[in-house]
Amino acid sequence: PLIPSLPEAPCSSFVFQEISAFGEAKEALPIELSAMASKLLLQIHNPAGALRVVSTKAMPGTRWINLLVDAGCRVEVCVEEKSILNVDDVKSLIGNRCDGVIGQLTENWGEELFSTLKRAGGHAFSNMAVGFNNVDVDAATRHGVAVGNTPGVLTETTAELAAALTLAAARRVVEADSFMRAGKYEGWLPNLFVGNLLKGQTLGIIGAGRIGSAYARMMIEGFKMNVIYYDLYQATRFEKYVTAYGEFLKSQGEVPVTWTRAQTVEDVLRVADVVSLHPVLDKTTYHLMNKERLSLMKKEAILVNASRGPVIDEEALVRHLKENPMFRAGLDVFEDEPFMKPGLGELPNVVVVPHIASASKWTREGMATLAALNVLGKLKGYPVWSNANNLEPFLDENAMPPAACPSVVNAKALGILPFPIP
Repeated sequence: PLIPSLPEAPCSSFVFQEISAFGEAKEALPIELSAMASKLLLQIHNPAGALRVVSTKAMPGTRWINLLVDAGCRVEVCVEEKSILNVDDVKSLIGNRCDGVIGQLTENWGEELFSTLKRAGGHAFSNMAVGFNNVDVDAATRHGVAVGNTPGVLTETTAELAAALTLAAARRVVEADSFMRAGKYEGWLPNLFVGNLLKGQTLGIIGAGRIGSAYARMMIEGFKMNVIYYDLYQATRFEKYVTAYGEFLKSQGEVPVTWTRAQTVEDVLRVADVVSLHPVLDKTTYHLMNKERLSLMKKEAILVNASRGPVIDEEALVRHLKENPMFRAGLDVFEDEPFMKPGLGELPNVVVVPHIASASKWTREGMATLAALNVLGKLKGYPVWSNANNLEPFLDENAMPPAACPSVVNAKALGILPFPIP
């Protein structure tokens, strides 16, 4: 079994179970941590590695571990059964010497952690996420720490989850599932769990970037929905796709789909039967969906959010769902994760899932690989990849990844050179 640390004296030796790169348990290995070390369980891979890299959570797959081990890293993985590590937990993992850390979006990476990492000799950090709202990038830059993220592998997976939430809400799948499991089904009834038809309805997109456009394509191709979108920038490529698909449908004797670019968010909300949120989270989109905007939506509309929780005023949404029982929502993210606002979980007209938009095997393993390569690349002095929209060379399991950091958000500020393009 894994052995927890025993923080009884400053800089004392604590014992952890060592795990080889092939998953084989070896003899226990003493290492030194600071006095504030909490009782956290670790797996250690390649204990003789010259570079110490810590992962605050176990991550899917083994390729990320193998890449680090093959490059001469000692990899320590926190396997404590604790969903969210606090600042002191992470500081205890960093210890007295640490070269790099792979962290999670549930952790608060600010001045305290980056100063601790710098004192330990570290200069590389990567979020296992495309977003980095939990990271004070300016603090990291002040301490000379590179901040990596993992774009390019979440687009289709997140779009699929948004589509799943849409279908589940429209056809009342979760309600019907609970009904069946409770033994309440006594036979077919004309009005049993009547939901919304999606075919030919109007789809509203707030934020037509990669994920928003991918989701819209799925709904357009699957249900022949017309689309109205709002974005600060014109989605020219997406517009051309919808136009071409509409022409194809027309050539087959079907009604063509159409697109409209709205001038305001309100224009989308007034006409859409389904509204899916895909904006970035900043001060302009915080509580984008508030009481006033929710009131503009159709009484039987569906609201989907697989972007960022605070984009919705959750208390206002709870009130709106209570007052409008035919209005439905599908949520993957929440304003105060991991908590929901009071009353949300009791409402039958909302589908809630625990932030699993990226939770496909391929995507999560890819995220782990990119995070590890961000840290490794910085430790090896590699340049940063020039095209964050094309990270496939890093994800090919049958080839060595490029000698580059896949994505470093403060590369320019740290003077990290771009990877040369042939």
